[in-house]
Formats: sequence, C-alpha cells, structure tokens
Amino acid sequence: MTTMHQQTEQRDFAAPDEVRTFDNGVLELLAVGDAEIGRLVLKPGWRWSNDVKPIAGTELCQAPHFQYHVAGTLHVVMADGTEFDATPGQITSLPSGHDAWVVGDEPVVVVDFYGASNYAKG
Repeated sequence: MTTMHQQTEQRDFAAPDEVRTFDNGVLELLAVGDAEIGRLVLKPGWRWSNDVKPIAGTELCQAPHFQYHVAGTLHVVMADGTEFDATPGQITSLPSGHDAWVVGDEPVVVVDFYGASNYAKG
C-alpha cells in the first residue's frame, strides 16, 4: 500500500506571490500546493464590464470562479440572464460568461479557489 505525503503549508494574503491591480480593485494571488488562491478586494463603484473588460478583451468575464464571499454585496448577471446578489458567508460557483458589480458603499472581498490565476490577466 502506497501512502501519499503532502507538505504542510501556511500562507498569508499579507505576503502574496503576485498582485494585480485594476480600476477600483486588486487581486492578490497565493500559490498553495498545486493551486493558486486569489483574494479580490473590489471597491464601491467597481463593475467588471467597466474595470476589467478592457484588460480581458472579452464581452463577459470568461474566468470561471469558485468563491467564498467574505464582505460586501456582489451582484452577478450570467450570460443566460440569471442574476443574484452574493453576500457574506455564501459560496458561488460561476461558469464562464458573466458580469458583476459592487452593490452599495461597502467593498466586496471574495476568496477565489478556482479561476483567480486567469483573472484580470491581459
């Protein structure tokens, strides 16, 4: 019987491996194990179609996301017209093809477990 040994890691967003800034927001990336985990901090007024679309060069966000919502309210509209508010404590799984924006005066903070490595990358 073969046993796999996995290395223990502890990382902190205070010391990210990469930081990507864009209008009204920032993405901090950490490499953990075989994954890249991102923390997005989006200021009031942020909207993907205004602030990231020029970087991505696509009509809608094509990065799929699997996110934990830490703070603020994010309104999401999918290509098929489905829309909802994501709020603190919620998990969202978003396929490619969506727009989103910050609702209200509180910054949105999400931890993205999938898709962050391609976010806001030209």
